[in-house]
Amino acid sequence: QVQLVESGGGLVQAGGSLRLSCAVSGRTFSLYAMGWFRQAPGKEREFVAAIRWSGGSTYYGDSVKGRFTISGDNAKTTVYLQMNNLKPEDTAVYSCAAERYYSDIIYARDYDYWGQGTQVTVSS
Repeated sequence: QVQLVESGGGLVQAGGSLRLSCAVSGRTFSLYAMGWFRQAPGKEREFVAAIRWSGGSTYYGDSVKGRFTISGDNAKTTVYLQMNNLKPEDTAVYSCAAERYYSDIIYARDYDYWGQGTQVTVSS
């Protein structure tokens, strides 16, 4: 099994930055990729970013490209989401997720493990 714990959320003004962390424990060697998703009240879950452990390829949702950066350590113990130039529309609960097998990487249904989420609120 794999456990994921997010941290780093909070309240920030528009234009500010936050860095989210996802601590990964358990059978981390079995993981193929990690992702971040977000969900705002009344909206569907949205893909934010993902990273494949093998090769380090990264992927981003259109709404965050150029502002957010996903990274991870070589030991697969932590995944980060650096969020810059935050906008009020970025307000959501951000969740870390892990998948064991190759997939299209942008779909939540392909992820096997999820964290509890951390709230990010951006004020205007």
